[in-house]
Amino acid sequence: MSTVDTLRAAVPTSPSSGIRALARFGFAAKGAVYLLMGILALLAATGQQGGQTTDKKQAVLTLQSLPGGPMLLGLIAFGLLGYIVWRFTQAVVDTESKGSDAKGLGRRIGYAGSGLLYASLAWYAAKLAMNGSADAGGNTQQTLTARVLNWPGGEWIIILVGVIIIGSGLYQIYNAYSGSFHKHVNSSDIPAGQQNTVYRIGQLGYTARGVVMAIIGYFFVQAGRQHRAAAVGSTDEAFDLLASMGPVVLGIVALGLMAYGLYMLVQAKYPVLKRI
Repeated sequence: MSTVDTLRAAVPTSPSSGIRALARFGFAAKGAVYLLMGILALLAATGQQGGQTTDKKQAVLTLQSLPGGPMLLGLIAFGLLGYIVWRFTQAVVDTESKGSDAKGLGRRIGYAGSGLLYASLAWYAAKLAMNGSADAGGNTQQTLTARVLNWPGGEWIIILVGVIIIGSGLYQIYNAYSGSFHKHVNSSDIPAGQQNTVYRIGQLGYTARGVVMAIIGYFFVQAGRQHRAAAVGSTDEAFDLLASMGPVVLGIVALGLMAYGLYMLVQAKYPVLKRI
């Protein structure tokens, strides 16, 4: 096949193939962000220069100082946009065949919510790429938590949010060791000789991500119990808690997040996307 034919084959020929291409860019961008978070945390755990415990926005900000920083940030923004489009397609078109019962609608709303969570990160990366600076928005979680705590029954709402986040983290860990995840890898186009390696990388990644999510959920529960918005924390605070347990603990979780980033990159190369 000639170079022209190869390029022509890579161009989306329908809305369906276009969304699939966006999804692959999305996996790649998400994987890059998690790799950055894991690498920076690992450097911090080992006492290396440049190491820091960061959240997603802070990790993206580090790209600005690299050669070709604006281009890298633009690619991250575009990729995350693709991830958002794919998540909303999953929710609206029901590409995963979850159905319209209560459980199915819950999962589909979860897909849309996952897309929304990355919207602010995509916008942040885009502003950095275009303007060279962007407002990280302060601690939005604490601001929103403070507002909710002033509502009637606000403490219980925040505690419920924390329990849901903890449950989501535990589900990530369950997903890592369930048979469905193994089947998911085996049913992909990943070469047979590499499937077990990818499976192990995915297990480590989902476990580390689940641990971090569970810690963030714990922060919300404490904020509700104490009626104190300042108790809420994000990924960097979760890293700080892990660091207080020792550099080995932080290093293990950092490696896990790097593994999750690698697994997302594998998903970008060998996507498992149903017909849309």
